[in-house]
Amino acid sequence: CPCPLPSGDTALSRLVRRLLSARRSLDLCLFSFSCPQLARAVQLLHRRGVRVRLVTDAQFMGLHGSQIGRLRHAGIQVRHDQHSGYMHHKFAIVDRRMLITGSLNWTAQAIQSNRENVLVVEDAEYVKAFQDEFERIWEEYNPANYTFFSEKQ
Repeated sequence: CPCPLPSGDTALSRLVRRLLSARRSLDLCLFSFSCPQLARAVQLLHRRGVRVRLVTDAQFMGLHGSQIGRLRHAGIQVRHDQHSGYMHHKFAIVDRRMLITGSLNWTAQAIQSNRENVLVVEDAEYVKAFQDEFERIWEEYNPANYTFFSEKQ
């Protein structure tokens, strides 16, 4: 990959270090994901044997520059919404103990140019609330539940 992981002490490198601390699981719920450095970190975790699951927005997963196809190709489980409206969440859960959330879309534009916020929380009550939401969405977006034809046929 021509996109090495960031080094030094930048906001991106701090985020990558938090992600790479995962030992068992990484659950991602992201509206938009086009940052190659973050995708590379996620792929590295997957190759290390960390269970990675990703929920994203169907409309944005196919846009130019999206990393979703690359992650799927690497064997990472990806699910997406099937209805109108956006799956607009932006959070990650590391090992069911650390929550990373905020306004940040995982895009190069957001990281390089935008004013964004990222909050890292290790409080079990907050992590559980987001984990419960992830599990609810993960099941709702199970491809076995997709409707391909209207019920009126």
